[in-house]
Amino acid sequence: MKQLLIVDDDVAVTNYLMVFLMQTEKYETCVVNDSREVAPLLAERVFDVMLLDMDMPNVSGLDVLKHLRAAGIPMPVIILTGVSDIDLAVRSLKLGAFDYLTKPVDEDKLLSVIDAALEHQALHETIEQMPKQLKREDLTHKAAFDSFPTLDPETIRLLHQAEKMASSDLTIFIRGEIGSGKLSLARAIHAASPRHDKPFVAIAADAVDPAELPAQFFGQARLWSGEREERPGFLEEAQGGTLYLDKIGRLSGPMQMRVKRLLQTGEYYRENSTRVLKADVRFILASTRNLEEEPFRSTFSRDLYYHLMVNSLVMPPLRERMDDLPLLADVFLKEAAEKTGRRIEGIAPSLLDFLKTYDFPDNMQELRNIIAGSVANSESAMLTVDSLPAFIRTRIMSLAAGVPAGFRPRALREVIREHVRQTYAFCGEDRIKTAAELEISLEEMEEHLR
Repeated sequence: MKQLLIVDDDVAVTNYLMVFLMQTEKYETCVVNDSREVAPLLAERVFDVMLLDMDMPNVSGLDVLKHLRAAGIPMPVIILTGVSDIDLAVRSLKLGAFDYLTKPVDEDKLLSVIDAALEHQALHETIEQMPKQLKREDLTHKAAFDSFPTLDPETIRLLHQAEKMASSDLTIFIRGEIGSGKLSLARAIHAASPRHDKPFVAIAADAVDPAELPAQFFGQARLWSGEREERPGFLEEAQGGTLYLDKIGRLSGPMQMRVKRLLQTGEYYRENSTRVLKADVRFILASTRNLEEEPFRSTFSRDLYYHLMVNSLVMPPLRERMDDLPLLADVFLKEAAEKTGRRIEGIAPSLLDFLKTYDFPDNMQELRNIIAGSVANSESAMLTVDSLPAFIRTRIMSLAAGVPAGFRPRALREVIREHVRQTYAFCGEDRIKTAAELEISLEEMEEHLR
C-alpha cells in the first residue's frame, strides 16, 4: 500500500482525510498536525505522497516545500488551500509542488490527483534510472521514432525520455524553437503510446481566429434551422487518442483558464452549452517561445505554466546538434529527390562544411527547404555550394562574414548623417558636446544636421 503523509493543523480536516483515504484500502496514512514535526519525521520515514496545507502556524506550507527542495526529497506534494489563497498555491507550484486542490476537497478529484502524482513519480524515477549512455537502437518503439535521425547523445536521451513518457497518460509540454521538430516528437509519442491506433489531432493556437478558437476547440451548440445542433470540436475528433496544441502562448486569458480546467478535470463544455462532457484524450502542449519571458510572463497563466512544467521536454535547436547535419541533410535529400524525380548521388563535403557555418534560425524545417531548393537548382548529380539558391548562399556568406541579419547596403553619407543625428539627440541637442563626442568641427556637424 502507498504511504501518504497528511500535514494540516486542522484536526477535523486531517481526521476526515485519514478516514476517507483508509476506506479506499489503497493507502496507509500518517497525520501531522504540527508542521514543526515534518522535518524530523521525513528524516526517519519515506512517504509516497504528501498532502500539505499552506496556512499553518510556526512552519508554513511554503517552508515545508523549501525544506523538501533543500533536502533533495523528490516526494510529490499536493497542496490543500483555500479559494482565497490561489496566489500562494501558484507559488507552491513554482517551488515544485505537483498540484493543488481548494478546500473543501472534492473526493473524486483528490483520488485522481493522488493517482496522477504516483504515476508521475514512478515515471520520473524510471527516467532518472536510465543509463547515462543510451543508444538509439535500444528504443523499444523504434519505428515510432524513425522521423528522428540523430547521432547526438543528448537528442538520443530525449527520445528515450519521450518513449518513457509515452507509456503514461500524463500531459506533456514540449518546448522548442520553430522548426525544431516539436510536432514530429508529439507524433512519435502518440505512435509509441497505448493510444497509437486512435486519432492524433494537431492544431496551433495562432492558426485559428482567437474569437473562433473556443468553438473549434471545444465544439459548439447552436440553433440551426429551428433545431438545436451540437457541433463537435477538435477535442471530440481526438477522443480516445492524442491532441497536440502548439503556440499555447497565443491563447487568450479565458481560453487558458478553460484549458487548465480541462487538463485538471478532463471536463469541458461546448460553446453555448452548460452540459459537462468528459474528454478521453492525452494532451501534448507546446510552445516556440519562452513563457518565462515578456510579454508571456505577464499574459500567460503562471498556474497553468507550472502545471505544464511538471512533465516537459526540450527540443534542441539544430545549431546545437551540428554533428547531425550530414545525417539530416541526407534524409532531406532523398525526400526531395523522390518528390522531384531528380537523380542526386549525394552532397559534397564542401557544401556540408559551408552549411555548418549557418545558425539555421528556422532549424530543421529550414534545412529541409534549403536541400529541396538545392535539388531543384542543381545541374549535376552531386549537390555542391553552387547548387544552393543564390539568396541562401548570399545570406550564409554574409552571416559568416559577421554581417547582421537584415543588413541592406546604404550610401555612406546617409549612415554618417543618421549617426550624427543620433549622437546629437543623445547629447541633449548640445552642439558643442556633440562635435566633441564625434571629434569633428562644429561646421562639419552643422553640415550633417542639415
